[in-house]
Amino acid sequence: MLGGKKICIFSGTSNRKLAEEVASHTGVPLGKSEVKRFSDGEISVCIEESVRGADVFILQSLSYPANDNLMELLIYIDAVKRASARSINAVIPYYGYARQDRKMRARDPITAKLVADLLTRAGAHRVVTMDLHAGQIQGFFDIPVDHLVGLPILARYFKSKNLKNGVVVSPDLGGVTRARDFAERLGMSIAIIEKKRPEPNVSEVMNIIGDVKGKEAIMIDDLVDTAGTLTQGAESLLKNGAKEVYACCTHPVLSGPAKERIAAAPIKELVVTNTIPLNNNLKMDKIKVLSVAPLIGDAIVRIHKELSVSELFE
Repeated sequence: MLGGKKICIFSGTSNRKLAEEVASHTGVPLGKSEVKRFSDGEISVCIEESVRGADVFILQSLSYPANDNLMELLIYIDAVKRASARSINAVIPYYGYARQDRKMRARDPITAKLVADLLTRAGAHRVVTMDLHAGQIQGFFDIPVDHLVGLPILARYFKSKNLKNGVVVSPDLGGVTRARDFAERLGMSIAIIEKKRPEPNVSEVMNIIGDVKGKEAIMIDDLVDTAGTLTQGAESLLKNGAKEVYACCTHPVLSGPAKERIAAAPIKELVVTNTIPLNNNLKMDKIKVLSVAPLIGDAIVRIHKELSVSELFE
């Protein structure tokens, strides 16, 4: 109970540890539920407490295995809808399928819109997410979307490092706005890596726009997947005179050859958040994980109390 109204926080199976941290921060214990699978792989969700008249928050990242985690979230939403919840809030720290947000070629799907439709039709009244791959995805929903920003968390960490001559680097032209915001928070200049992407998960660095010579470069992106861009970018920055290279992102997707590439990449540190849990085989000294639990927890409390969420970033 917060503010006289009932609140329930449930966790899917994709990021239980983050959900536990959020529950601890808010002072609201995780709701009792169980996820089961039939022998053919079908998912069943059992809500083991009353949610009638409650504001329900379901935390689930759409990370690997993305299809299973998405289906599990949809079933959770359906379960609490049929149990007469007052409001259903899908808390999705990492919104999967977001990279297909427009048609690049004829007959391409737009999966970011498809997932938005699925969540809405399942019964969600609101979505809370972090650092969408493209901000316009908020407009794909016909329900409210609270778009949380991980930039301040990353900026506080790098401020504490007291880098003497830093430059923030956008890994592509599309990330310039993010890099500029990050640079302003750190009081640094920006540079841009111009690249082309001939096919998904493949990138080629063309040249670097801006001065990086003798500077401590911080590459920033919304996510790191196979780490190809990160590796090539770091090598190009050092070739162009950067003193050392750091990298940071909100979502550590880290699939395929990511571990080997990060281990071999000429970066001092990769700073990520826990929107996606790192598997044990991905943990290494070079990767620093920051928690977004306080931010998500504060957002949940504000939504429940009908207070402004944007004030969290002012």
